[in-house]
Amino acid sequence: MKNQSFAYLLTITFVSTLGGFLFGYDTAIISGCNSFLEAHYDLSSSMLGWVVSSALLGTIFGCIVAGKVTDRYGRKKALILAASCLTLSALGSMLPPQFNGNLNTAYWITSSLDTSFITLIVVRIIGGIGVGITSVVAPIYISELTLPEKRGKMVSLYQLSITLGILLAFLVDWIVLSRAGEDAGIITGEQVGFWNWLFVEELWRGMFGTEIPIALLFLSMLFFVPESPRWNMVNGKKEQAFATLVKIGGIERAKTQLEEMKNVSLAPAKGMKELFKPYLRRPFLIGVLLPMFSHLSGIAAIMYFAPNILNEAIKSVESSFLGAVLVGLVNSVFTFVAIMNIERYGRRKLLLVGVIGAALSLAGVGILFAIGSTMVLIPLLLYVACFAFSYGPIVWVIISEIFPTRIRGLAVSIGSFSLMVTGFFITLTNPIFIQHIKPSGTFFLYAVLTLPAIWFIWKFVPETKGKTLEEIEMTWKKNQK
Repeated sequence: MKNQSFAYLLTITFVSTLGGFLFGYDTAIISGCNSFLEAHYDLSSSMLGWVVSSALLGTIFGCIVAGKVTDRYGRKKALILAASCLTLSALGSMLPPQFNGNLNTAYWITSSLDTSFITLIVVRIIGGIGVGITSVVAPIYISELTLPEKRGKMVSLYQLSITLGILLAFLVDWIVLSRAGEDAGIITGEQVGFWNWLFVEELWRGMFGTEIPIALLFLSMLFFVPESPRWNMVNGKKEQAFATLVKIGGIERAKTQLEEMKNVSLAPAKGMKELFKPYLRRPFLIGVLLPMFSHLSGIAAIMYFAPNILNEAIKSVESSFLGAVLVGLVNSVFTFVAIMNIERYGRRKLLLVGVIGAALSLAGVGILFAIGSTMVLIPLLLYVACFAFSYGPIVWVIISEIFPTRIRGLAVSIGSFSLMVTGFFITLTNPIFIQHIKPSGTFFLYAVLTLPAIWFIWKFVPETKGKTLEEIEMTWKKNQK
């Protein structure tokens, strides 16, 4: 019975984390497209930053709507909406209208450069909306399904799926570039086959297109997962909640959980007013500032621009793409480290160790860029490793478990909004910083921005391992008395 229950939970978690996989995949796949988009659309550094960060602008909108959608219509329906946006974006990013090449035998609708560029921006924003909704809903959904002794590990799987998406995307970019060879991105104006158009002449289209089957898989599988039992309980669907809890933990455990939910979850929610109640001030502060601090360290820019950043030191396009694959690999491996240790050492210890390591590593990257060393990849990989076992998974775990069920969607959407807004500005400004204060100055800046987080975690972030969601809520109330 236990094995069946765990397999059931793992299957549901896998489906919900496919959204995270697409988040990571989209983050990294454009890093391979950057130089080709720059040439194709004749982009300045600021416009390149806009193309890349446009998806993050979409995530901001996604976070804004996610809280109300998930609290009102349920976690499952919110995820279906997100998957629909991601599928539309994947198709649209591969097929914005053509504006050059052999237009007499065009494979797609022809247009002006401006129309094509605007289309690409719009569909990337739509995809970002899907990512924003997923970033809010998936961790909530997993945390509400999982037993407390497994919750840290299971929610961390969301971050693992992001890192695996990043790794696969870096690998796909490298493979596509290697197969295209010297002809990559060169538009001859002659008639070419559909495959050559997608993966050689305008290979950025093919890179984006590899996202389509994953998005379709995510969308189709969501129709077979259950609604969150805690959302069902809050919305008067006790029988459905109990049935799901039985499948996850057995009848006796389900009865205990249902009783706990009755004690704390049935009071009417008051939206934003609830979040400003005295007992929730501390978790609200954590929910806003911890995500913000995680992206002030520059992780979004590093993932979006990894080949470009490495090329500043290595001066080899193919080697920089291979270096990006190593970034993705280290990111995935050290997320496993977090998953294996989050219930052993707790959230707080891993955060402190990882953030201190991240600050030191970023300073190391800045120093090596300043002296012109080609060994920049080493401290950069150390930074990614430190981020991967601390900020990466633990931010999602903490913000998904510190708020009451009745307002969890709204609260996590605000936290995710904070993360996405910070990531948007960091990504938008990275090419500009690289140009004006050089790579060394950019990484010194990220190192300095990481320092306040160490004090904040030490002072404000509590340990939550092993506690039920209801116990965590009661802790805030007791501490306020």
